Amino acid sequence: MGQQDAQQVCLNGHQITDSYHHSPDFRQRHCSQCGAETIHKCQVCGTEIRGDYHVDGFISFGDSTPVPTNCEGCGAQFPWTKKKQELIQASTDPSGDGFKLLEHICSRFHLVAKQLRSRHADRNSLLVADEYDVQDLLHALLRLHFDDIRPEEWTPSYAGSSSRVDFLLKEEQIIVEVKKTRESLKARHVGEQLIVDIERYRAHPDCKRLICFVYDPDGWVSNPRGLESDLNRKDEDLEVKVLIVPKGH
Repeated sequence: MGQQDAQQVCLNGHQITDSYHHSPDFRQRHCSQCGAETIHKCQVCGTEIRGDYHVDGFISFGDSTPVPTNCEGCGAQFPWTKKKQELIQASTDPSGDGFKLLEHICSRFHLVAKQLRSRHADRNSLLVADEYDVQDLLHALLRLHFDDIRPEEWTPSYAGSSSRVDFLLKEEQIIVEVKKTRESLKARHVGEQLIVDIERYRAHPDCKRLICFVYDPDGWVSNPRGLESDLNRKDEDLEVKVLIVPKGH
């Protein structure tokens, strides 16, 4: 006799384990690749995501169970399916939503940074050690999809001083602010800086939407979703999206 198991998948579609019940030690609350939350049931109807089929007395050495696109219980799309469709539309349609595309690039930044550490024959690579490294790598990734990228654009004066934005996507009217956490720049200080940045960028004539990308590979932000929720907003004159990546700590 056998037993049908469930699989655990992160919201970005990375499989954690296809033996959720049989091997509970493999479970993860957050994905070790991208930091996203994980699920093992449909968020609409609660049906478990079909995993491996275990037969008593047999050990399977085959491939893992494929990650499905839709729930077999109610037919609803899983979150990773919808995200892939939105990304394809945004990347192929010139009139698509550049904001969603930017969110996707930032959400997968940590995967790219990790991949660059491992090169053939231990060749030199880009190690993301500080905020300038984050800016350089993100700038290169933005080049894949955006033509008019203006780094270090001046902002109008706010509270008696002005500063430079990290990136302005002029055609899309989007500003990208980049930060990298460190021992002296943890959640409270990041939040304080972003509050000031948001009010400053509100006065920029080409800023209708703002993405604040906070790269936190060492987990200095203990409650990333809470900080994001506190700072995200959508007003008549400005939409703000804070992305703290990764969230696996």
